[in-house]
Amino acid sequence: MLRWYVDSWIATRLPELSLTAVIDILVVAFLIYQVAILIRGTRAAHILIGIIVIGLVYNVAIWARLEVLQSILSGLMPYTAIAVVVLFHPEIRRALARVGRKRFGRSARRRESIEEIMLAVGKLSETKTGALIVMERNIGLRTFIESGVPLDARVSRDLLLSVFQKGQALHDGAVILQKDRVSAAACFLPLTMNPSVSLQLGTRHRAAIGITEESDCVSIVVSEETGDISVAVSGEIEKCNDLKRLRERVLGHFGEVKLIGATDETALEEAAEERVSRREKAFEQ
Repeated sequence: MLRWYVDSWIATRLPELSLTAVIDILVVAFLIYQVAILIRGTRAAHILIGIIVIGLVYNVAIWARLEVLQSILSGLMPYTAIAVVVLFHPEIRRALARVGRKRFGRSARRRESIEEIMLAVGKLSETKTGALIVMERNIGLRTFIESGVPLDARVSRDLLLSVFQKGQALHDGAVILQKDRVSAAACFLPLTMNPSVSLQLGTRHRAAIGITEESDCVSIVVSEETGDISVAVSGEIEKCNDLKRLRERVLGHFGEVKLIGATDETALEEAAEERVSRREKAFEQ
């Protein structure tokens, strides 16, 4: 009897679960998941929790008939939309950039340019020379390029080492690369505001993370204190002192597939090192 009553109550109270309802639930769940991923580990997560708490308090005030509290909170409700836009404008901008990001076609980047970057990063790490290299992908970095000194030069190991040489005018700031060109040096980048980022990271590392929060670029940073190499992507930074591993990560983010065998790849590295050796000998002469 009790089971019949429960089944009858469920049948009368719960709506029929149709295919449209299932799709609707899945879409909403996916959107909630994407929002959670977007704000995870940021100060926006704490702000969102505060807004949810205020909403719960408002509903409790209605249920308990707390007239004064209800009137105060109801007066704040019309400004909620404006407050959300003001408080969440970095996350909204980032989400819109991801939605509008081109999904068709990969960034074409010559493997030779990647090898030049790896050789420069390896040398910078050996000499403990601080450096920050930002590689543009699909979302343009024109705003940050205009904040630096324009170069528009071919990517090369010697050029990157000259830019980041200690005591030089362009040492501070970031170098921004567009495909196989060095667009600008000494660029100013936004610092990450993520509270979960380690306090031990300096300004250079925070800038490397901050620019990847604003766009889909890849940042390579060399520590001036330890010479450690780190790579930042999508607001996450990882130490990567193995140049082979770093090369694979960079190529993977730019959609490069390994169309060549290990022998050919070794030959490519040897050719790049041979070019550097010839330059050094010519310089000595």
